[in-house]
Amino acid sequence: MVLWNTKQRKLTARCRERMKTAALLAACAMVLSGCAAGKLDQGATDVQTDDAALHARISRTAYDVPHIEANDWASLGYGYGYAQATDDLCTLADGFVTWRGERSRYFGPAAQATAYSTLGRPANIDTDFYFRFLVDDTALATFEKQQSSEAQSLARGFAAGYDRYLRELDDGAHAGAHATCRGQPWVKPIDARDIYRRMLAAMYAGGYARFVHAIANAQPPAASAEPSKSSVSLNGEPRQLTSLPYLQAGGEEGIGSNAMAFGGDATGTPHGLLFGNPHWFWRGPDRFYQAQLTIPGKLDVSGASFLGTPVIMIGFNQNVAWSLTVSSARRFGLFRLALAPGRPDTYLVDGKAEAMQRVPVTIQVRKADGTLRPVTRTLYRTRFGPLIDLSGVSPALAANSAAAFAIRDVNETNAQTFDTFLRWDRADSLENFIAITRDDASMPWVNTLAVGRNDRRAWYADIGAIPNVPPALSAQCTVQPVAAALAQKARGVPVLDGSRSACNWSGVNGKLPLANMPSLTRGDYVANMNNTYALANPAQPLAGYGAIFETQEEMSLRAQLGLQMIRARLDGRDGYPGHLADSASVREMVLNSRALSAERFKSDVLASACGETGGDSPTPSAAASETLASACKALREWDDTGNPQARGANLWDVFWSDLQHATSGWSYRVPASADDPLNTPRGLSFEGSTARDLLLKAADELRRAGLAPDSPRGAALYVTRNGVRVPLFGGCTAQGYFTAACSQEKIDSPDGLSLDGNPNGNSYMQVVGFDDSGPQAYTFLTTSQSDDATSGHDGDYTRRYASKAWLKVPFTRAEIEADPALRVTVLDGPAAR
Repeated sequence: MVLWNTKQRKLTARCRERMKTAALLAACAMVLSGCAAGKLDQGATDVQTDDAALHARISRTAYDVPHIEANDWASLGYGYGYAQATDDLCTLADGFVTWRGERSRYFGPAAQATAYSTLGRPANIDTDFYFRFLVDDTALATFEKQQSSEAQSLARGFAAGYDRYLRELDDGAHAGAHATCRGQPWVKPIDARDIYRRMLAAMYAGGYARFVHAIANAQPPAASAEPSKSSVSLNGEPRQLTSLPYLQAGGEEGIGSNAMAFGGDATGTPHGLLFGNPHWFWRGPDRFYQAQLTIPGKLDVSGASFLGTPVIMIGFNQNVAWSLTVSSARRFGLFRLALAPGRPDTYLVDGKAEAMQRVPVTIQVRKADGTLRPVTRTLYRTRFGPLIDLSGVSPALAANSAAAFAIRDVNETNAQTFDTFLRWDRADSLENFIAITRDDASMPWVNTLAVGRNDRRAWYADIGAIPNVPPALSAQCTVQPVAAALAQKARGVPVLDGSRSACNWSGVNGKLPLANMPSLTRGDYVANMNNTYALANPAQPLAGYGAIFETQEEMSLRAQLGLQMIRARLDGRDGYPGHLADSASVREMVLNSRALSAERFKSDVLASACGETGGDSPTPSAAASETLASACKALREWDDTGNPQARGANLWDVFWSDLQHATSGWSYRVPASADDPLNTPRGLSFEGSTARDLLLKAADELRRAGLAPDSPRGAALYVTRNGVRVPLFGGCTAQGYFTAACSQEKIDSPDGLSLDGNPNGNSYMQVVGFDDSGPQAYTFLTTSQSDDATSGHDGDYTRRYASKAWLKVPFTRAEIEADPALRVTVLDGPAAR
């Protein structure tokens, strides 16, 4: 790249930082061609050397979306790290503390992270031991060597850009910014290894991360421990599990995504159209961040990534658009170890003793007086993976003198994911994108959906790193009755006999071969709403891909609604113009906030609870009758949506949640059926006064929350930005909302349905179509770009989302430079180390 001399650097310093307007940028261009929008070292050769300086241009458009341009990979990372730090320093710094295993050092061992993430919210001491054990120096060195030179340069550059921003804060710049963390000892410089730690943390979200406590506390059993007989009940049937974490990536039901890919038969054009919408965290380091990354002639991609990652993970370029949804396929498995008699830290494989690898791990723990003390645990690895303590899940899985368990995450040896993202970012056609996905097979725990420009196909795949447990291996090696006990709550998890080497996963690195992973190409559409692969398009069901994929007993109401919405759009039955999947109709459709539970079941509730079919239930008291009357009126008049002014949605959501937790007094007239997955269950039958009692209970819960039965949705579902409540729309997966906004709390809890706590829901949203010139993209980042209340961008995008006004995001240089909100920062710095 072009290296600037000392005189140029001094001149650049006068105009490079936080240029307020495009006019000021133009003035600088008269002095330095390197500052000019159209002349960013265009003639330079992209050869990265150890002494190459860094140079990046950050053009921010409406809602502070950064468009970062550089001539080499390290400089691109430099700009991206600086931009993310500018917007989200406190969240990022907290994340780096987590990924380094230093939470106990700064915040104490018993505390928890403020925000949920793919780890959940374990105690700090468990988080620290988990990361120090699994992401140690050896793992980092191995992972780094397996990354491409481009990915390594991005990581070094990202760290340098982040550190650049910290130095500016230390020098007194950016007055008032980041008040909640500025100057704190845990906000400190990073290096490329911190980026790799962050990457690995993301990789394990569908496996190890679901068992942080169980891995961080696992010990060989005492030699005298009695073998457990609790895996079966007295009649020989598998015993129920006592407790089990939610095993899909994200850790909570509803954390996942909606995605629809329409082909030319549906769009009526030569191009595809994509809707992508991760339902993800609204707070914390796993939150999405929106950006565009450009190296002229090599890379031009727009979209979103997790905070702390230097590549676009979901997005679009000139020729392809794609999105990801959390896959239902398992990414981990368990192995039962046969322990050597009298030696609980030794296990037998094919009759030969094999010692567990002892791994002493020491962390620093902050005491109440602020001083530090070292705490050491010895944790254990086996040939299969880490030792795991599952006694809290079920007595059937507790270790004893004869047996223990190890866990294996297929992504521990899957180092290619972020290079796959980079290859996607540069894909020049849908065909090329598909080939990359198939060649790499590296997606860690997600489905992929994609469309292309000048390509009439829509493509779905669950192709990635998935354990290879073929039927013959499963038949010979599954440990019973333990596997049956686990399958009662978590289908598809392989539980294999670790005493036989032949029972380890098959193939290279234990990964399923490409031929055994599902994909579907259609001319009309493919879709996924975290349902199994089988119904990517109901007109062409897929089947036969093995138990590792068959983890769901029924399709969620959200997934059913999504597929019904697509069919209604293409049939012209949804009230929007025409019958094609055009951008405008899809944008309206996906925010309509319909609740399928109400559409399908409300009439049955009204009939039973509100006396519309008679009945001989006891007459309620006068006060209860008045409450019941207002509740029934609210439900009758409700339009079955979760839009901000909808009256009845709050009452219905509480009622439906209480109904699902009631173990008696009601049933479905037609239970969920694999023969009719899009229309079942349906019909409700109630015993006695069950419906009325539950409706009165729901009204009382609303009363305790200060809400009337006919309170508008936005009175309960909102987010606070700059001290002002912003009414929102949608709801949770359990109630069958396609439009996701879920607090995961009860309505009468301190946070209620508001999204001010630790919610999940619509996050980075995109509807991307194409014309002959390239992508036409509309987006939201529902959380807004920044976590800093002084930035002016911690709530502006959120308010726009609340008004359902999609942002036409600029992509070309001309569109970016024409944006009325444009402001530019030009950075230069020493080489990234």
